[in-house]
Amino acid sequence: MFSSKFLSLLLALALLLFANSYALANSVENEDGTITHHLHYKILYANVTRLNKTKQLVSVNGQFPGPNVYVRQNDRVYIKVSNHIREETSIHWHGVRQMFSVWADGPSYITQCPLLPNEHYTHNFTIAREQGTLFWHAHFAWQRATVYGAFIILPPKGKPYPFPIQPKADFPVLLGEWWSMDVVDVEKYGLADGGGYNISDALTINGQPGLLYECSQEDATIMTVKKGETYLLRVINAAVNFQMFFQIAKHKLTVVETDCSLCKPYTTDVIVLAAGQTADVLVTADQDVDGYVMASSVYSPAREDYVPFPTTMTSGLFMYEGARNKTLKELDFPSFPAANDSTYALNYVSNLRSLHTKDYPVKVPQSVDRSFLFTVGYSIVECPLGDVCHGPLGKKVGTAVNNVTFQAPSISILQAYYQRTHINGSAMLGGSLELAKSAYQEDFPSMPLLQYNYTGETPANLHAMVGTKVKVVDFNKNVQLVLQNTKNLFFESHPFHLHGYNFYVVGMGEGTYDSQKDPQNFNLEDPPAMNTVAVPAGGWVAIRFLTDNPGVWLMHCHFEMHVSWGMMMVFIVKEGDGPREKLPPPPKDYPKCASLDKSS
Repeated sequence: MFSSKFLSLLLALALLLFANSYALANSVENEDGTITHHLHYKILYANVTRLNKTKQLVSVNGQFPGPNVYVRQNDRVYIKVSNHIREETSIHWHGVRQMFSVWADGPSYITQCPLLPNEHYTHNFTIAREQGTLFWHAHFAWQRATVYGAFIILPPKGKPYPFPIQPKADFPVLLGEWWSMDVVDVEKYGLADGGGYNISDALTINGQPGLLYECSQEDATIMTVKKGETYLLRVINAAVNFQMFFQIAKHKLTVVETDCSLCKPYTTDVIVLAAGQTADVLVTADQDVDGYVMASSVYSPAREDYVPFPTTMTSGLFMYEGARNKTLKELDFPSFPAANDSTYALNYVSNLRSLHTKDYPVKVPQSVDRSFLFTVGYSIVECPLGDVCHGPLGKKVGTAVNNVTFQAPSISILQAYYQRTHINGSAMLGGSLELAKSAYQEDFPSMPLLQYNYTGETPANLHAMVGTKVKVVDFNKNVQLVLQNTKNLFFESHPFHLHGYNFYVVGMGEGTYDSQKDPQNFNLEDPPAMNTVAVPAGGWVAIRFLTDNPGVWLMHCHFEMHVSWGMMMVFIVKEGDGPREKLPPPPKDYPKCASLDKSS
């Protein structure tokens, strides 16, 4: 039973946590009305209790989940990250375009080396084009399981939302996972076993497992609403290894933004979010005054015996003011599509369209300068001599993009690229030019080296090459990329995230991509813009983007286990010829790699 006193206490706690989001912030308004934000992220250990068990985890400022950040378009942001733990770490601002500020992007060994214990680094960037909901998270090992928070970009001051109705208030809804064991051990055991990893013990909403989990009911997330009002839910899939469904019992959800990009209002009962995706949805409190369950469950089209997942939904309450108290048995829980309902997921994405109005136009590349096709799927890795591996044929499971398993370099690719292309690069960054030259190879394949019926058969040789290979693209070119899923071992939908860019999802389908027929059905008028898209299980997706942002940009599956196995690649977008098309010099506090220090 939820007492009114308990609900009041919970609401007060929520307001306190919101205030704490700004406890280490200092904001200054500029003459042009924009704001310069100075924030301090202290990476700390914190003791947190869930499922009646307390464990030590990595946090920002002692909070789990971490603080939510609110900024506006054109604001300047300085976020100092201080590492006070025994492990290395880094922070990524997921979906922030980082226009000409690639040094601030954050992925370890891609744009920077991870921060060593007691090191500090200030991420400095301007919010240029984005409006809506993004998030930030750790980008080292599996730390993002506990190190994450919302990054919310409001419209310019005095400008309303371009929605059919103005919301009374907004609520961040962060979907996540919880392990009772240390996530460092989850990754370590998964890599050693060769066949999989321990799935999470609970799904969470704003860090809480919710109504159906042991010792979790009284801490369930509660959103208090007023009958007749409309609210903006900022739903973020921060889950580590799963795509998610989300809905509120007896309420319609109207999607108005995806991945911080405006879309035509689309009303549905259930939304689908790939890992790393966000959606802004309007919901009107138009039902009887009562408490309604909001919940999230796993979407996983892979065979459950191959990819097990938590089957208990995470849940909270969408509570009307004045609602009577209910017992758990009296609550109506929403009914989700089947966990493997790939048709529902495909139809959901197919119904999304960019807003595309006079005030919010879209600029879909109508022609293509560079065209790529990347296969994404599983591979086989030999079991080390003397070990016992539990993958197929007694070997280990791996992952690859275009049959290349990514291997992290010993220094960050960005600093190596800068040293290789700027006369004073080595002097500014330290370290040897020889080490920079050997850090990566510019021979990532544009097309699969082995061409076959990708969705109809499993090739005899499932081994992939291992290397640090990048794809170099000139500045200001229209790129078309088709991501093709493969039946190597089995099908699974892979959510791919591209750093530094939004892209247009111009096409998506089942089976093997047909370069002659499928482009005839591309949407080149109002396709949805995203920074993360799920490659359908047994299918393909086509995206287009303009390379207007020079730098080193990671593209990877947003399932952490797949990243650990090497499912990622890197684009290097070259600088342009104009003075405003160049990379800025590296910041003075740019974190150096241990290997650079040894060779300098």
